[in-house]
Amino acid sequence: MKVSTVSQMRQMDRQAIERYGIIEDLLMENAGHALYFVILKRFPTLAGRRFVVFCGLGNNGGDGLVVARKLHSNGAKVQVFLLGDPEKYKGSARRNYEIVKGLSLSMKRITSAEQATYAITHCDAIVDAMLGTGLSRPVAGLYLEVVRAINRSGKPVFSVDIPSGISGDTGEVMGEAVRADATATFGLPKLGNLLYPGFAYGGDLYVTHISFPPAIYENDALQVETGIPKRLPPRRPDTHKGDYGKALFIAGSQNYLGAPQFSALSFLKAGGGLSYLATPKSVVAHLGARSRELVLYPLWETDTGSVSMENREGLLKQCARVDMVVMGPGLSLNEETQELVRTLAREIPVPLLLDGDGITAVAHEPELLARRPAPTILTPHLGEMARLTGKGIGEIKAQRVKILQESARVWQAIVVLKGAHSLVGYPDGRIWINLSGNPGMATAGSGDVLTGAIAAMACREADLEEAVRAGVFLHGLAGDLTARDVGEDGLIAGDIMERLPEATKAFQEEYESFSETYYGKIGVI
Repeated sequence: MKVSTVSQMRQMDRQAIERYGIIEDLLMENAGHALYFVILKRFPTLAGRRFVVFCGLGNNGGDGLVVARKLHSNGAKVQVFLLGDPEKYKGSARRNYEIVKGLSLSMKRITSAEQATYAITHCDAIVDAMLGTGLSRPVAGLYLEVVRAINRSGKPVFSVDIPSGISGDTGEVMGEAVRADATATFGLPKLGNLLYPGFAYGGDLYVTHISFPPAIYENDALQVETGIPKRLPPRRPDTHKGDYGKALFIAGSQNYLGAPQFSALSFLKAGGGLSYLATPKSVVAHLGARSRELVLYPLWETDTGSVSMENREGLLKQCARVDMVVMGPGLSLNEETQELVRTLAREIPVPLLLDGDGITAVAHEPELLARRPAPTILTPHLGEMARLTGKGIGEIKAQRVKILQESARVWQAIVVLKGAHSLVGYPDGRIWINLSGNPGMATAGSGDVLTGAIAAMACREADLEEAVRAGVFLHGLAGDLTARDVGEDGLIAGDIMERLPEATKAFQEEYESFSETYYGKIGVI
């Protein structure tokens, strides 16, 4: 499913009206009906139920008036509160205001949240139709009062398009925001519906295309999307380990033993064929005792126990013999090792995934990435992305899609910006939003498991772009399977790694279910 910015959605609205003749009244009616159907999921019987509907003065408020009318017509007791002068309504919102005026339901303007206290206290649910997706400044005044009153109420809340107070383009909380139990968004999900923290404020998310023809909402000009990666090709009966790829992991140092083990073993756990681990001589015996499935390649060391420059020629020869190279997990920040990473990155002739300390190394010379002779994958978290781009973490959070698009284009790399709902950016500007994963995965070593999963998919799937999506999704799915059984607290990287085979099995066997429900994250009305 495509995901839009606020301005792109406005363009789609105009196109629907001007090109396809779908009048604005119909679009608003469909939007209001969608949230009404969401409410019916929670309250199948409306007769006698009490609803409070808070309406702003734009089209979001107009949508809320449609919801109020639908609830009223089906037996609910509805109280509408207008947060301003109704004479400011225009177009379809104005027409719906005039319709509601003629109905026997209560509608009045309020100037303080206290005027709605009694109704909130005695209602069954609240409809938030105040601000919508176009919010550009922090919530203040009467709107802030009402947001706080709604959040204090403890009542089920249903938001129109996006919870009031959430930026439609970034998912940021603009001061304070409504915490909804469910949200119906229109046309397509907006970025703010899927990016955190906005996603966490929206509750159950539903999407309705409000009569848009597919030509509008499946347009290639919409470069951001979400969904489930393509199904993995099945393993053939007459195969051998070489058919599932050979990967070389240049990883580890005396002080970092977990990272090389998690990354190289996760490659095998996710279905990769042969995993070679090039690591300092002093840690080979330890890692060999714990990870007998790995092929170990001992390396010369620096005085601090990290990989030395002496290994350059030998590593380049080894790189030419494999299908994929992963470089960075646990390599350390030793200056000689960091220079070796940059040197190898320029010359490695096969796809290269840079993670952790490998990213820190190239952050000193990111321009080398565009000159690499083979495809490059980067897996930075926000701090590493800040080092790579020279931008602050706050700036990246506020413009993560734009900055990711620019960075992937400049570096000519596939970039996985890790975090809640990780983003995968491609050099041509496309962005994919991952929906798997949970907060328990914010733990040491989780990113190393991700690198192994991506490398395995890259060796199994001919399309590298799809392979990266599959690796990111399966990593999150493995984390979700673990959290389902043991909870999020105390979940560790080894738990995620051990669940990778089960995640791959579930991905294959439950593919249709995952695809139809967008991994259970988006309902379509």
